[in-house]
Amino acid sequence: MSRTSFGSTATEKFPDIPDVNLTAPTPPLPHNASSVSAPSAMPPRPAGDRRVHYVPNVDTSASQEGASHMSPLSPVSGLRRRATRSNTFRTVEEFEDFETIGAEPGIDPLKPDGGQDITPDLHAECQITVVDFSQEDLQIHEMYNEELIDFVKKPQPSWVKCRWINVNGLSWDVIQALGQYKDLHRLAIEDTMNTRNRTKADWYANHAFIILTCQKLVQLIEDDSSDDESDDDGGSVKSNHSYSSIKSMSRKLKRWFSRKKIEHPTAASVLESGTRPTHVPDRNFTHQPTGFSDVFNPNTLCTLQRFHASPNSIRTEYMEKHSALASRGLAVMAEQVAMFITSDNTVIAFFEQSADDVEKPILSRLGSPTTILRQSCDASMVAQAIIDAIIDMAIPVTACYIDVVGDLELDVLTHPTVQHTKNLYIIVSEVNKMFSLLNPIQTLVNALRDHKTKLTQDQVPRELQNPGGGVIISPMTYTYLGDVYDHCILITENLTQIKESANHMIDLIFNTIATSQNESIKQLTNVTILFLPLTFLTGYFGQNFVIFSPVEGSVSYFWYIAVPVAIVTYLVVMRDALYEHFVRFFQRRHILGIRKRRKEKIAQAQVSRRLTSRKTL
Repeated sequence: MSRTSFGSTATEKFPDIPDVNLTAPTPPLPHNASSVSAPSAMPPRPAGDRRVHYVPNVDTSASQEGASHMSPLSPVSGLRRRATRSNTFRTVEEFEDFETIGAEPGIDPLKPDGGQDITPDLHAECQITVVDFSQEDLQIHEMYNEELIDFVKKPQPSWVKCRWINVNGLSWDVIQALGQYKDLHRLAIEDTMNTRNRTKADWYANHAFIILTCQKLVQLIEDDSSDDESDDDGGSVKSNHSYSSIKSMSRKLKRWFSRKKIEHPTAASVLESGTRPTHVPDRNFTHQPTGFSDVFNPNTLCTLQRFHASPNSIRTEYMEKHSALASRGLAVMAEQVAMFITSDNTVIAFFEQSADDVEKPILSRLGSPTTILRQSCDASMVAQAIIDAIIDMAIPVTACYIDVVGDLELDVLTHPTVQHTKNLYIIVSEVNKMFSLLNPIQTLVNALRDHKTKLTQDQVPRELQNPGGGVIISPMTYTYLGDVYDHCILITENLTQIKESANHMIDLIFNTIATSQNESIKQLTNVTILFLPLTFLTGYFGQNFVIFSPVEGSVSYFWYIAVPVAIVTYLVVMRDALYEHFVRFFQRRHILGIRKRRKEKIAQAQVSRRLTSRKTL
């Protein structure tokens, strides 16, 4: 083995490595190395395991005498050298909530435990809708977990041309049943259960797998039910009513003095992702008409700040509490959507909370036999409709941020403060995150369009349910995905405009504050220059060393000297500024005169044209 130096023909040979039998028994440790201790919870190894074990927490202060009894490359000597590095770098338990290092990739739906060391504990009561349709008929089945497991075991009716399975909620039993039903790939199943994935499209032998992020606008409302509950101690109704009145009055006064800047409670008490608090939250998420989305389980919704957030929960809670939409009682919710398009013309969609928001408009379209979805019976068109609905739910979010930035812009133009810069920074942070979640959808749409089939639109219906033909992206889907792409561009452009406006307003605030401070310093400078000679003369006349006869006279003598000296000093010190002021004055006057003469010429020309037109008539 040799190493060649760059630009030189000389070579350096390393010494030959002795043949070390790693399967040989480990030599006994010397007495001074008896402080080596293995972890107490060490799992037993099988008899045939021949790997070298590096035990942490090794005492590196062993004497050279003990080290000399071991071979240079023996497992124990390597253990000693390794121990120093293991004590230098330690695993932080705070960041161990991610994927297990070295685990088997994917989750196998054919095994009860998914092929993992620990059985997946993901369970929820899912709301599942199965839509079977053809050009002539439509059937909708609504069911829960156990009913779906029995349903997928039944053969699909022959009249069904396309099937759409819409799952609201993530549960291992449902995912396992559908994975076995359509032979879904284990990597895709793992990505479905892990909600920290990027937006992407993966292509497998018998299905395509799509992941994207859904963002929607929800409204926060106060839950006053706790104020109206009667006391368990048997208190009078009158006292309860008085207590409720006092609570209501205190809230009104708080809103009045805070000038509509209501601080909403953090989601740490009502929005912990993946947990269900036992107490009743003070604020709930509710469905509101026009622009607001419905809610499946308010206690498990994930805000934009918590979606793919860093482990720093304190920052997340602060950003959530001071969100740009919190003062309006609004919030942005984000969740991962996983979708499968199988080769037998079936679509399977997994939502965490928002399946109803996407399901209602699509079912309305499928209910009419004349719509494109119903006539095409194309699974790729159903997937296009789902992606389009997800993108459309982000449009009200963008419009709300535009309105917030517009109101903040008026405040900045009228009375800028440093607090406005903090609000703008939070807006920029939220917009950047929205942009990072929406921008990859453009790449996703392009990836789907790139897999357009070579079949014509007339040939597609005959191949949709052919499992051997693979996933088909029909020419019709290719065309309508272009409309989805346009919506993505429109939203990302609006987000870019919001971010640029916020950054420009931050610059404007600091420039305005700096200019105001400069003007204040300028005024103080002028006053200082004006009183500088007066201060000097006052000190001169106030000397008490000898008898000074002018002091014994009238005070007008002081002003006869002070006023001319002050004027001359001011003119000398401010001569450059005064000169520039007069130059600007005469330049401005000259410009105004030119504009005035031009307006007079335009007015005369208009009068002459009117007279000419009258003569012509």
